[in-house]
Amino acid sequence: MEILGIDVGGSGIKGAPVDTNTGALMGERFRIKTPKGAETESVAGVVKQIVDHFEWKGPVGIGFPAPIKHGIVKLASNVSPAWIGMNADEFLTTATGCDVTVGNDADVAGLAEMAFGAGKDKMGTVILITLGTGLGSAIFIDGKLIPNTEFGHIEIDGHDAETQASDAARQREELSWKKYARRLNRYFLQMEKLFWPDLFIIGGGISKFSDNYIPLLRVEAPVVPASFLNEAGIVGAALAARKS
Repeated sequence: MEILGIDVGGSGIKGAPVDTNTGALMGERFRIKTPKGAETESVAGVVKQIVDHFEWKGPVGIGFPAPIKHGIVKLASNVSPAWIGMNADEFLTTATGCDVTVGNDADVAGLAEMAFGAGKDKMGTVILITLGTGLGSAIFIDGKLIPNTEFGHIEIDGHDAETQASDAARQREELSWKKYARRLNRYFLQMEKLFWPDLFIIGGGISKFSDNYIPLLRVEAPVVPASFLNEAGIVGAALAARKS
């Protein structure tokens, strides 16, 4: 079954049709810069542009940077506060004319990795961390998702972890990979103390540079890049729509 997957990120909104039986993209992904402020109408307009680009009429899955409960946005760290309390499923269904299912961006990226990627057939506790404009988390226990975790906002050294260990923080402060790895390691050590996972998976745009920092991490659990790299959100969004 083919479903259009769309990933709403802090810097870009991108999508592609996905074969949900294999996880393969069925066309070249299409990306548009995220509108300033990520306001409701402007984001909906970009999503509609992506739908129109592919001349899409079927179901659409969207990964969104917020906890999503029964389609409703519960928090807004990297998008406009106007999203809070909105039924994103209904709003974006109306905006696109397609049947839209919205899920937390890290959760859907995790679905892709657990189904077809680095977490496939992995039992125990698997934690996917997405590093981009923000810092997202998805936790799986024996393959089952615990939805809407927000462990990007735990306190590290007196600061919100996202402000210190996201890729945006690395770029903003012009950190070397060595210095960034030290920050990231403190975050992973804290997560390890909380969950003692069997595997960490790193997703987001920074995953393609994993050779620069993963070898510098010193945690007990193995740490690997997402197999789908920055396309995990697109694939997982489509999978989430298939399951809805």
